[in-house]
Amino acid sequence: MTMSPARLRLYWETVRHLRPAQLYGRVWCRAARPRPDLRTAPGLRAKARGWVSPARRRQSQFGADEFRFLNETRTLARHGWDDALFPKLWRYNLHYFDDLNAEGAAERVGWHGALIERWIAENPPGKGTGWEPYPTSLRIVNWVKWALAGNDLPREAVRSLAVQARWLTRRLEVHLLGNHLFANAKALVFAGCFFDGPEAEAWLDLGLRILGREIPEQILADGGHFELSTMYHALALEDMLDLVNVMRSAGLAVPASWSGKVDAMREWLAGLCHPDGEIAFFNDAAIGIAPSPSELEGYAVRLGCSRLSPMPPGCRHFAESGYVRLQNERTVVLIDVARVGPDYLPGHAHADTLSFELSVDGRRVLVNSGTSVYGTGEERLRQRGTAAHNTVLVAGENSSEVWSGFRVARRARPFDLKVEGDTVSCSHDGYKRLKGRPVHRRTWRLDTDGLTVEDSVSGPHGSEARFHFHPRVGVGISGEAGAGSTALHGGGAVRWQAVSGSARLEPASFHPEFGISQPTSCLAVALAGGQCTIRLSWI
Repeated sequence: MTMSPARLRLYWETVRHLRPAQLYGRVWCRAARPRPDLRTAPGLRAKARGWVSPARRRQSQFGADEFRFLNETRTLARHGWDDALFPKLWRYNLHYFDDLNAEGAAERVGWHGALIERWIAENPPGKGTGWEPYPTSLRIVNWVKWALAGNDLPREAVRSLAVQARWLTRRLEVHLLGNHLFANAKALVFAGCFFDGPEAEAWLDLGLRILGREIPEQILADGGHFELSTMYHALALEDMLDLVNVMRSAGLAVPASWSGKVDAMREWLAGLCHPDGEIAFFNDAAIGIAPSPSELEGYAVRLGCSRLSPMPPGCRHFAESGYVRLQNERTVVLIDVARVGPDYLPGHAHADTLSFELSVDGRRVLVNSGTSVYGTGEERLRQRGTAAHNTVLVAGENSSEVWSGFRVARRARPFDLKVEGDTVSCSHDGYKRLKGRPVHRRTWRLDTDGLTVEDSVSGPHGSEARFHFHPRVGVGISGEAGAGSTALHGGGAVRWQAVSGSARLEPASFHPEFGISQPTSCLAVALAGGQCTIRLSWI
């Protein structure tokens, strides 16, 4: 089949950023056919001392074979471990065994022990979704955590853990890199800390060598995770806390290069949370996948970290990752002036450059649309698109060419950033591929009474600024489509005015978790002469 020039361009603009390891790694991953190593497991390391209770997730097992992931409930009896009719992410979750360390897990120990034995019996080594490297990595960690918490792993489970660790060493996700390779390395460290002897030392050494390369690259100087997703940042913080925990419990020294990383990551996460204590929705982000920020903070404190102070009023610029937090007595504004992510790894990026989110009096007012699905469907593409975010859409095009499920071709790059007190301004060149090479520039000005957002777009194209309201905010429009008000859930109100540009309200949707879609409203303001100013005032 002949590929169109446009399609070829998408592939070229995507592939040209990849690292050589990703290219030959794909070939190796498809060609390699390792055989599971079924030898007896090494001996166990001396009983762990000082294991600290880790961060808990939500309960996901609700019966001996009933599970709820991504807000969908299914049973093993009806669907088995690997029903291809269901999304791969749901099947991945089934093989993670997160419930072993979830809220109230001690009450379900009997279910957990039986489930481990059932998994071993029904998932032969090397076959099926459960033996792919990522679920294998997470399962190794969860089984080891469960054992370190004082539960008895059956003999066959100990042997299976060793088989899984050996298998993982031959299936490292060098073709994906990023959070996947990090998870592989973490699992090898856990296996190396759980078992004893030369083979376990080899797993530990390999895991630490990979982390020695990945931690300095993946954890930026300001504490942010380099994929620039708040959700994946929370997962990476959990990974770092877990690694410190397991190394200490095994009586091993925590590498000096990890020093300071955890505290910087905690500060970053706190800075990208709303007053309600949950994450903002930049790039792939949803509540309920990672442990909550409060769970992660409690975990850090149990490990001996000093409790973080509340974020102070003023401006906090996370320069390396590209986010800004503006805060005063009533308001929090979270601003995205970041690149879409690492050039070679933008799979979790959205076309959301120069978007922002807003909370007033502790309640979310403006939100990006969030993430409810993965895969390659139209809804996934729509949620990644510019129109689903609080930024400017030019000629109906995305600011970065997101396509397929996890790909980006030409991408927006911010420039000319200025952060001066409570005023932030920045431009991006994501639309330069259009006629006239238009540039979008946005300025945010926060004061005690409200927020002013000014947009300008050079070039001849029709443009509109889009503002998505939280579903609990009632939105009205009045006059000549230039002003309106919102009623905040629980009291209070925000008045908005289109100082320039004509406004309309249209239906939209909000996706705070996987599998959830909530109806809401979007204010779309057409730029007049390439200019638009919106004033949001607190009542």
